[in-house]
Amino acid sequence: MIRVVAADDQRIVREGLALLLGLLPGVEVVGTASDGEEAVAMATELRPDVILMDLRMPRVDGVEATRRLRGTGVKVVVLTTYADDRSVLEALRAGAVGYLTKDAGAAEIRDALDLVTRGEVSLDPAAQRHLVQAVTAGSPSATGALPDGLTAREAEVLALIAEGLTNTEIAARLVVSEATVKSHINHLLPKIGARDRAQAVSYAYRAGLAQNHPDGNLSRPVPRLPRPVPAYPGPFPLTPARSRLPRPLPTSRTPRTPQHQHAPPPPRLSTRQRGSS
Repeated sequence: MIRVVAADDQRIVREGLALLLGLLPGVEVVGTASDGEEAVAMATELRPDVILMDLRMPRVDGVEATRRLRGTGVKVVVLTTYADDRSVLEALRAGAVGYLTKDAGAAEIRDALDLVTRGEVSLDPAAQRHLVQAVTAGSPSATGALPDGLTAREAEVLALIAEGLTNTEIAARLVVSEATVKSHINHLLPKIGARDRAQAVSYAYRAGLAQNHPDGNLSRPVPRLPRPVPAYPGPFPLTPARSRLPRPLPTSRTPRTPQHQHAPPPPRLSTRQRGSS
């Protein structure tokens, strides 16, 4: 009887996997874990033969959990949706003896459990292909020699920055908190001598840590597009209080008699003067 622990952060996947394993002959599910930390604790407590380990999980991911289980006698078979070069290599370096993608059927999982319990290695065709490609490419991730003292997770974060992802998107991709992503960025920037994300992207392409370079040449940094110049909005309207327009000159006009001054009344004529007139 093969004693198995299933570790996956998604409850529906975890419970479905436990149900599927329970239907396989000669397999007993002794526990399920929602992250790598629980998987390591269950391995210590329950002593299973094999742990089916997802890679992207909160708190402690599958790679770190596999590394902690090395030397305990518990076999780790990775069961994940990721089959890229970096994921395969990191899992195998950490000590995994099997690698399956989540489109594997019940028969493939049963065969993998049989192989690893006999001391053999089980890799599905997709993982084998990526492993061969990574080794023959001779990339830093394949040789294990990451530049400037970068850790595997820092290199992964740097590659996602080069893809144009924000901190929130990187956190969602790696299934970690945004604070953890910021911590990785704060550690990796001084290591690579970059002041900002633009310099980090350039470094990632020069070092061969980024995928899908636009022109296929990893020796050159990504060209930076010129910053668009905003349209000139025109003169700002001046308020009357701040107007600097010259005041109009006074026009010449006949001075008006003040209203409080009146012309003197005509002199009154006497009777004699009226008669003589």
